Amino acid sequence: MSSLIWPVILSGGAGTRLWPLSLPARPKQFLALTGERSMLQETAARTAGPGFHPPILVCGAPHAGLITIQLDEIGVTPAAIIVEPVARNTAPAIALAALDIVTRDPNGIMLVMPSDHVIDQPTELLAAVARAAATVADGWLATFGIAPTGPETGYGYIELGEALVAGVHHALRFVEKPALADAKAMLATGRFAWNGGLFLLRADAFLEALADHAPNVLVATRAAFAAAMRGGGMIHPEAASFATVPSISVDYAVMEKAARVAVVPVDMGWSDIGSWHAVRGHGPADAEGNVVRGPAVLIDTRDTLIRSDGPLVATLGVEGLVIVVTAGAVLVANASRSQEVKDIVARLPAG
Repeated sequence: MSSLIWPVILSGGAGTRLWPLSLPARPKQFLALTGERSMLQETAARTAGPGFHPPILVCGAPHAGLITIQLDEIGVTPAAIIVEPVARNTAPAIALAALDIVTRDPNGIMLVMPSDHVIDQPTELLAAVARAAATVADGWLATFGIAPTGPETGYGYIELGEALVAGVHHALRFVEKPALADAKAMLATGRFAWNGGLFLLRADAFLEALADHAPNVLVATRAAFAAAMRGGGMIHPEAASFATVPSISVDYAVMEKAARVAVVPVDMGWSDIGSWHAVRGHGPADAEGNVVRGPAVLIDTRDTLIRSDGPLVATLGVEGLVIVVTAGAVLVANASRSQEVKDIVARLPAG
């Protein structure tokens, strides 16, 4: 087994809560929402140093070219870009990457990361990876438990069991997005972490677990991968076979069912940037709590996010708003309802 870890970056999702900046042709992972680089670029940069192979990307066909461009901008050449003919959720996406890795490195370990999350303290992630590496090499499937900052109802939770080694615990159970009272009760025990959707897996062990718990996913994914077209650093799984793959998350398919699942608690400044309110939370904010990017004049304005790609935005006597201006649309919303922006997208005229 190579001592280097394979980064696997999942670049799917539509990012509809970040409309009108996030669009189907350029969803949120390709946007610079909290810094100068896109979230995809920040994700790739986390593992661009020693200890890691070049990354494997899994994406949809419309975004393969954009991924190549953005990685080239930061000097990262991927080991492969796996282009899904249709979206089938995270279990098949990770399976495709695992099938590629075992052909290169039979017992290789992969670090699976969503492309659209923010990690303010990446060194803490790398330290957590190091803590879990020996356990994963022994065949355990590891997920990372994010240190919760409050009783969020929009995240899943993981209950920590006994310690396997220092800083690595047996994962007792996964809890889907809970009611507020349940979230508060879980946090009060001190035994729960948020499920951030990051995993450290030995590729062959993951495929074995998939064979045990979701064999229909593995059989169809393996057939599509075996018949894939390859060239130019890209792998195109065969479309007809992949269309038969069930759409299922890795948690449902494997992590909630397998016996040897570990959780690694980590406090790394994580956010899935699931709303404009979350973008404002990453600042930087002025003395009145406003976060501004683009031309703006603010008078008696507090706790407001303003982002403009061109026109000047002027505000007077407002509080707690999200104002996003692009060439094609303007969003004005109460920040407390920014999760509902996806409902606007559902009502937009086609095309």
